[in-house]
Amino acid sequence: MPPEPTRKLKPKQAQIANAISRLSLWAGRLAAFLVMPLVVAMVYEVVSRYLFDAPTQWAFEISYMLMGSIFLLGMSYALSIDAHVNVDFMHDILPKRWTAIIDAIAYFVLTGFFIFLTLALAQSALRAFETGEGSGLSAWNPKIWPYRVIYVLGMTMMIFQSFAKILQCSLRATETNEEAK
Repeated sequence: MPPEPTRKLKPKQAQIANAISRLSLWAGRLAAFLVMPLVVAMVYEVVSRYLFDAPTQWAFEISYMLMGSIFLLGMSYALSIDAHVNVDFMHDILPKRWTAIIDAIAYFVLTGFFIFLTLALAQSALRAFETGEGSGLSAWNPKIWPYRVIYVLGMTMMIFQSFAKILQCSLRATETNEEAK
């Protein structure tokens, strides 16, 4: 479960941040569920290739699409539980109010980047759907638009989760300021 950084948030902001974190939790659970089909596909490929000398045409495509989906859907969950790279020494030497302000600014910039990236990915997914684009990486050559839709969903989840982080950081900055008085 995500930590409870929102326990002292104001009611409306807490509801928004908690709802987003729950959505990220479910995206993370979906990502975890996708590990099983990935394992099954890889075991099938290894057995087929090495025991029966009959490699599949689809295993490579399935593996990168499932692994990419796991990563893309799990990103927002990782952000919600703070399982990301952080510059801890800055958090150790600066006052809590300043670290909250710096984090809020960083998440604001990241949110802008995520919005830009999501819009570009949405255009790419739409173009792949309209043209019937295939992957072009194997003889199987599956349609690529469903995978690109996962790109868009994963990045949209990152937009929401980084917005929740902005709420949490800005309120942490004001709480810390009030505690200092």
